Amino acid sequence: MPFFGQSRDETIEILSIVPTQGPGGIIAPSCTAAISLAVDEINSGTGILGREIQLTTIDGGREPREVAAEVEAFLATGMVGAITGWHTSAVRRTVAEVVDARVPYLYATDHEGLPDERPGVLLVGEHPDHQTVPAAAWMGRELGVRRWAVIGNDYIWPRRTAQALRQSLPNPHDIIVEQYVPLGTTDFDDFLSNPALLLADGVLILMVGADTARFNRQFTAAGFPAIMPRLSPAVDENVLLSAGPSANTNLYVASSFFVDNHTDEGRSRQARYRRHHGQFAPALTTFSNSTYEAIHLLNTLADTTGTLDVEKISAAVETGLFLDGPATRRGFLGNQAVGPAHLAKANGVDFDIIDTLP
Repeated sequence: MPFFGQSRDETIEILSIVPTQGPGGIIAPSCTAAISLAVDEINSGTGILGREIQLTTIDGGREPREVAAEVEAFLATGMVGAITGWHTSAVRRTVAEVVDARVPYLYATDHEGLPDERPGVLLVGEHPDHQTVPAAAWMGRELGVRRWAVIGNDYIWPRRTAQALRQSLPNPHDIIVEQYVPLGTTDFDDFLSNPALLLADGVLILMVGADTARFNRQFTAAGFPAIMPRLSPAVDENVLLSAGPSANTNLYVASSFFVDNHTDEGRSRQARYRRHHGQFAPALTTFSNSTYEAIHLLNTLADTTGTLDVEKISAAVETGLFLDGPATRRGFLGNQAVGPAHLAKANGVDFDIIDTLP
């Protein structure tokens, strides 16, 4: 609802979908805190198109249809101006159906690169061809990884990302183990005890949050890190912390949203975050940084186009739109945000950025 004394014309409601339960639940506190900082920074200026942001958080850790039903109820009020957040592609695809291009939907998580996204769905996270595939190629050149084992949660993003990797390999049979497990899986013995795993040079992990942390602990207990590096595009500092430092040895992560404390912007963003939330706030992580950037991208996009109308925004980004704002994503080409992607190596419960991906 609008703040006391304000009208609908003075506020804009943004729905933030983040999981507060399930394996992605360990991400939620960081994402919510990062989004709050972005909202405060924008509201301290002119807001979005002169309107102050009212933020509503929706639990994206439920079944996709439950999430979509709640979004539909909020849309029925006529007050929602945009949607964003960090959640699975399964949730995104279902929510996008009920949104039906009524408002912009900035998806702040890596995606699977499907060509049939609904109008108004803007993909802030990376396409596998721009992140996972070049990261795997880097590991081939630098570490000699040729043959892969894949472990993923059983939904659209892991399966399509593995498909993109297979298509990029000189020999598609170089994915020699491929297994998908339900969200919330706690026992990975079937994968780890597969004799074919010993024929792989590396493991691609395509799981969410706590599932990845549990897998990394079991992978380490089985003695694999010393002989087999792992790659994931879906690990942040919360996942590293949950797994524990010893479980993160020889783990490589590809992302567009590392908070690089060796740059002026990285240090400044961390300092603003601490001033806003205090020293005991959840860490500003790779995932939460993506949600922070999504809110700022929405604001810059609205300022640049002068609207939040989906049809007009879609026309503006169709052939490329440069955005001059605080986000490291520098604009959109079609529905995909563009900007650099990086490869990092886990160092305990933090990351060392080691290369920029082509």
